[in-house]
Formats: sequence, C-alpha cells, structure tokens
Amino acid sequence: MSIIQEFLRYNRQTILPEIGDEGQEKLKKAKVLVIGAGGLGCPVLQYLSTAGVGYIGIMDFDRIEIHNLHRQILYTENEIGQEKALVAQEVVSKLNPLIEVVAIPEKLTAENAVKIMEHYDIVVDGSDNFTTRYLVNDTCVRLKKPLVYGSILKFDGQIAVFNHKGSKNLRDLFPEMPDPKDVPNCNLNGVLGTLPGIIATIMAHETLKLILELPTLKNELILFNTLNWSFTKLNF
Repeated sequence: MSIIQEFLRYNRQTILPEIGDEGQEKLKKAKVLVIGAGGLGCPVLQYLSTAGVGYIGIMDFDRIEIHNLHRQILYTENEIGQEKALVAQEVVSKLNPLIEVVAIPEKLTAENAVKIMEHYDIVVDGSDNFTTRYLVNDTCVRLKKPLVYGSILKFDGQIAVFNHKGSKNLRDLFPEMPDPKDVPNCNLNGVLGTLPGIIATIMAHETLKLILELPTLKNELILFNTLNWSFTKLNF
C-alpha cells in the first residue's frame, strides 16, 4: 500500500490536532496484547487494528461455539470448532493488511504469563474469569505494563485503566480474588449481545489514548447499566 493510500486510510483521525502524523506513528509502533478473543476481545481487535496499531497479539485457547456468535462478531458458523485466536488473526489481518497480527492459541498461566506479556507495551484484558483477570493484573504490575480492564454481565459493564504511570491496580480495588462459586457469570446469567460491543469500544478508546499519551482513566472505575443508561464513575 502506497504512502498516499496509508494517508487516506487514517486521514479522518490524523486531522485531529491531538493525533496528527506523530500520533499515527505512535500507533504504528505500538504493541498491544489482547487477552481473550470473545465478546470483548472481538470489537477491541477491530478498532485497534483499523486505527493502525502496528503489532497486535491475540491470546485465546478456546474454540468457536455456536452460542458465541450472537456477540463475538469476528466469527461465523463456518468457523465453529476452529481456534478463536487463529480465526481472529485471519479476520483482523484482512481488516488492516498494514499491521502485524500474531495469534497465541494458548491458555495464560503463571508459567507463561511473563514470557508472553513482556513483549507488549499495553495489555487489554477481555477474559471472562477472575483467575485470569488477577493473573493478568499481577503480571502487569510485575512488568510495569498498563492494563485496560473490562467486564460484562447481563446489561452491566465495567471499565478501568490499571497500573499506568503509578496508578492503582485491580488489587487496590478488590484485594482478594472472589470465590468463583460466588460470582455470577454470562454462562448462567446471560448477556445481551450488544453490551460487549459498547464496553469493548470504550476499552479500545482508552487503549488508543494510552498509546497517544492522551488523558485516560486514572484510579477510576466506570460502571454502566445499559438497561436504564445509568453511569457511575467511582474513584478508588
């Protein structure tokens, strides 16, 4: 793709004085790891790639199932049974052939977390369980990596940015991981298909702002209820 085509591709964001050519170059050089290529991860990957984030890692060990399709918008029925990370890599690479997309079809564990995450500038957590969330958080703290966090359930969502320039992390908000038996989840309680898109778009927005060195959430947790459109920002 020629320089002119690249200019035209990103022109609607580079004309913003807060971004410009310098900001686009920051996006091009950025390395972002998205953990979880599900309801949150799919829209995050779409927006990061089309904005021009130059190197994106997709980590997910799961396979596509039919009940994923109402909210995990990178996939179709043709890919049922295939590995999410590999399918997502293929789709995202087509969305923007100028960037490099790497699939990591593995489960994040205490043994591989540091080795994988140390190569990235920012980590986006789109996982769906507290074991992974706390592992991601603790590894980001250890490696001094900023973490963009999101979670969803029914009509409700949460977003935060942790561990950025000395800001607090997940354990400052919730010191101990709750017992999984006491925590509701989408498998049992459901989620409206559009909710992940709403929350994930904000997560992608905060990720881009981190790269561009624009103001982001700091020691704040946003709570959304999309049933009645209540919005709360908690300081912690």
